Amino acid sequence: MNETAVMEIGREALWIVLLTAGPIMFAGLLIGLIIALFQALTTIQEMTLTFVPKIIVIFLAIMVFLPFMMTEVVEFSRRLFDRMISLGIS
Repeated sequence: MNETAVMEIGREALWIVLLTAGPIMFAGLLIGLIIALFQALTTIQEMTLTFVPKIIVIFLAIMVFLPFMMTEVVEFSRRLFDRMISLGIS
């Protein structure tokens, strides 16, 4: 295995991390912006108002995107194991 292969595996791993975490982070960002806008418009500055909806939305996003996330991670693992087998590493 040369440096190019290692860099390719690292690049692919980072892409999988971004691909799987992206929808969850986007959902948290979107609900955070909505709550911040609501707080700015109504001048309600309750700290717990930001946490509870974010927790609920992130939990729901995980439930919705979990099949996609697991498929991506399993496929990446499969490709990585296939590379290991082709190199003779057991």
